[in-house]
Amino acid sequence: MTPTRIRTVLEMIKFEHSIFALPFALTAALLAARTAHAQTGSPAWPTWQQLAWIVVAMVGARSFAMTINRIADVRYDAQNPRTRNRALVTGALSVPFAWAFTWLAAALLVFAAWRLNRLALELSPVALTVLFFYSYTKRFTSWSHLVLGFCLGISPAAAWIAIAGSLDLRMLILCAAVTLWVGGFDVLYACQDVDFDRRAGLFSIPRRFGIPHALLISRAMHVVMIALLAWLAASFALPWPAWAGIAVVAAMLIWEHSLVSATDLSRLNAAFFTINGYISVLFFLFWGAAVWVSPS
Repeated sequence: MTPTRIRTVLEMIKFEHSIFALPFALTAALLAARTAHAQTGSPAWPTWQQLAWIVVAMVGARSFAMTINRIADVRYDAQNPRTRNRALVTGALSVPFAWAFTWLAAALLVFAAWRLNRLALELSPVALTVLFFYSYTKRFTSWSHLVLGFCLGISPAAAWIAIAGSLDLRMLILCAAVTLWVGGFDVLYACQDVDFDRRAGLFSIPRRFGIPHALLISRAMHVVMIALLAWLAASFALPWPAWAGIAVVAAMLIWEHSLVSATDLSRLNAAFFTINGYISVLFFLFWGAAVWVSPS
């Protein structure tokens, strides 16, 4: 595969956006090791091998999901002025190639899960099914944003399972928080396609409720997200860096919403890409510091 083709593939799957979910998964891995250390005296930190296979699994999962989404939406992408330059529309990549890449990504996820533990392997088909299902939800529900959020939201639970071989129900709090975070900023992103969604018969919160109400729904999702993070920090008795991280995330979300209004979506890309990347990375740094300060 030539460098140009590799760049086209990475653009198709928006590889740089892997930063959104990965820090939350790594945070869950740190918490899983910390909890296991307190309960059994096992190592207080994940091994480098475990972290590496978690990253591989995340890359495989996201590559699978994004390519399926592009295959499923190729007809709509061709009709939408915002997406007409995507690789499958222009012919820079073929649909058969995209299918082959999809199954390669799925195999990468399954292999990484096998390298982690048996439960991770057994649940990998469930993860692939959820990721596949999302791409078709825009055809029948306005709440597809939450399904997308759940696709990323399951990553902390998956990372916990990768380390512990079982699931602590407290991880469902983080799963819900990530689901609402992603769902909330996807509602913002969908505001720019509201007219096209009406013409194409696709569903979204902005189309159903209008942009002003969609912005309020997005804000409500992010308020609940912050409350869930506070609940999670309290449930693990995390020290002050975790709470400082929650405050920073809240401030970043306020900044994000200040950039977008019902009458001005011109700064939407800055809100969607830049700020949400900062949110995930800063969350990981602050919560990683909390685990470092109190490893057991």
